[in-house]
Amino acid sequence: MATLQKIRTKGPLLVIVIGLALFAFIAGDAWKVLQPHQSQNVGEVDGDELSAQDYQALVEEYTEVIKFSSGMSALSDDQTNQLKDEVWRTYVNNKLLEKEAKKLGITVSNAEIQAIIDAGVNPLLQQTPFRNPQTGAFDKDMLKKFLVEYSKMDKKNMPAQYSEYYESMHKFWSFIQKSIVQSRLSEKYQALVSKALFSNPIEAAAAFEARVNQMDLLLAAVPYASIVDSTITVKESELKDLYNKKKEQFKQYVETRNIKYIDVQVTASAQDKAEIEKEVTEYTEQLAGTPTDYTSFIRSTGSAYPYVDLYYSKTAFPADVVSRMDSAAIGQVYGPYYSATDNSINSFKVLAKTAASDSIEFRQIQVAAADLDKTKALTDSILTAIKAGADFTELAKKYGQPGTPNWISSANYENAQLEGDNVKFITAVTNLGVNELSTVSLGQANVILQVTNKKGTKDKYKVAVIKRPVEFSKDTYSKAYNDFSQFIAANPTLDKLSANAEEAGYKLLERNDLNNFEHTIGGIKGTKEALRWAFSAKKNEISGLYECGDSDRMVVVGLAGVVEEGYRPLALVQDQLRAEIIKDKKAEKIMEAMKAANATTIDQYNAMPNAVSDSLKHVTFAAPAYVAALRSSEPLVGAYASVAEMGKLSAPIKGNAGVFVLQMYGKDKLNETYDAKAEEATLQAMHARFASRLMNDLYLKGKVKDTRYLFF
Repeated sequence: MATLQKIRTKGPLLVIVIGLALFAFIAGDAWKVLQPHQSQNVGEVDGDELSAQDYQALVEEYTEVIKFSSGMSALSDDQTNQLKDEVWRTYVNNKLLEKEAKKLGITVSNAEIQAIIDAGVNPLLQQTPFRNPQTGAFDKDMLKKFLVEYSKMDKKNMPAQYSEYYESMHKFWSFIQKSIVQSRLSEKYQALVSKALFSNPIEAAAAFEARVNQMDLLLAAVPYASIVDSTITVKESELKDLYNKKKEQFKQYVETRNIKYIDVQVTASAQDKAEIEKEVTEYTEQLAGTPTDYTSFIRSTGSAYPYVDLYYSKTAFPADVVSRMDSAAIGQVYGPYYSATDNSINSFKVLAKTAASDSIEFRQIQVAAADLDKTKALTDSILTAIKAGADFTELAKKYGQPGTPNWISSANYENAQLEGDNVKFITAVTNLGVNELSTVSLGQANVILQVTNKKGTKDKYKVAVIKRPVEFSKDTYSKAYNDFSQFIAANPTLDKLSANAEEAGYKLLERNDLNNFEHTIGGIKGTKEALRWAFSAKKNEISGLYECGDSDRMVVVGLAGVVEEGYRPLALVQDQLRAEIIKDKKAEKIMEAMKAANATTIDQYNAMPNAVSDSLKHVTFAAPAYVAALRSSEPLVGAYASVAEMGKLSAPIKGNAGVFVLQMYGKDKLNETYDAKAEEATLQAMHARFASRLMNDLYLKGKVKDTRYLFF
């Protein structure tokens, strides 16, 4: 059991505090059980289908890994969505890689994995709790001890919390081990590809010269911005010709949707605010008295900040309360007042102030027997033995527990959702003096506590806070709902919705190229059903009213268009093509004007209408030059500089932001010694980065289908 204590450095407080892991599991429908009709596939990779149940299992596995490694008891909606996407990406990449590796005969042996574990330097191993406390490095001996202890674990004779922690630890290690195999397979594949892109002495020498040779140039340019776009005519035939020329750039590999939608957010009315102010005023009068139970009283007020009968650091309270605490006498009520920061009406009462330790070291023995009487008898027996001089740690080990000290700081429990046994336990720990013993009764078990050290004394407070957010009433929401419903009913088509939204006081929003793998529409929480509708609707249809957000928003969606898989239509890319044609035609005009000017010197070019000038120093072929006068990166500057002759004026060059001429007036070379091996190694690393991008090509060829939106 000793190993367990060493590897629990990342565990949350209420895992350390045995018997107190009472925080809620992930709330709501984040991990809802799939319905019977959902036993279909969420996606496909090169013909291999992934069922909704198997995907859910992968998500749950990774969720437990994240919770275990981070100490979190629940994930936010955004974290949950990110996790689901990461699980899908990992599954797809692994499937694609496995198929390629199988074709090439690439495998990963058990001996390789063991060698990686023995070396202990793999980044994945550094994410495990099996790390040396002094060095922080992965410790294979700690892993071995844990695996031995796990194999010998007797669940019947050890506290349930320890058994659960061992199981979580073993699942975590299994996940890491599997990830190491997948990571090693990927490394082998990418190494094979990158080695095929070998460098050579000629390439190395060229790369060195491109980096160390530096040129100084004078530049004269006429920006494209000097010509008004409206003076340039673009023909339909020109757009079509350029589209056909660049068609492959416009290939779309998944279907997307163009939508228009109205988002209504309900807010409190003036009457709602007045009602809340009235209620807070009444509660404030009661708070000025002496409620017998502040916890229950504050809960009855509907306060967003609950009262816990513990001393907290000043900064643990809401910011608006903290800023006013120095103006509030102990025992006196401050408020009511309005806080614009969180749109709330507040009052508070400082009940008490004390100086207390911010960090406390303690150890414990959990005692549980067949019934309460036997539990009490056993507790008294152990307590008597300790007081008589018995070794605390040895007694703890006798009952299957480490008994070694743990630190708890105020940050571990301040503003946590504590009540009942949690509060009782924290109160006991914080009230004990150093080396004092106490027994805390927690449900069917007792805990023998001993505080072994304290540090960091600071002022702490008990403050009862009434914080009422200014929220809309049911009547306000009902009115907004009815008004919006009537508007939708009166405008049953997208054309009517678009034409009449502004007059009715609604703002019509647009979103093009909506993908089915997105989780929301317009970043609004709870719009997954609206997203599903968008991918099943027909053009110009409108949806019904969706209630979403934090129960404070309503959305209606209209389908404006479908962009199918394949080549994007000319109509969707013509603005991009038109801009390119306009730039080319401007370049032609400017070059014609330069030709007509018969300029032969840089000064003559600078004298042209709308011309700008610049001096560029240390230009190399290895990197594009930034031209401040044009506010643009211009790769052709470095290309010309690499072959320029001293003092010779270039011909006009068509750049990204204008047409320019260059004249080199200085040349230098960095004081570096050519090292062929170092240059080739740099190029090899560049090739390796290129090889990593081949996963995108595998993805495009892998016929990946993502239909998770139908279920999750």
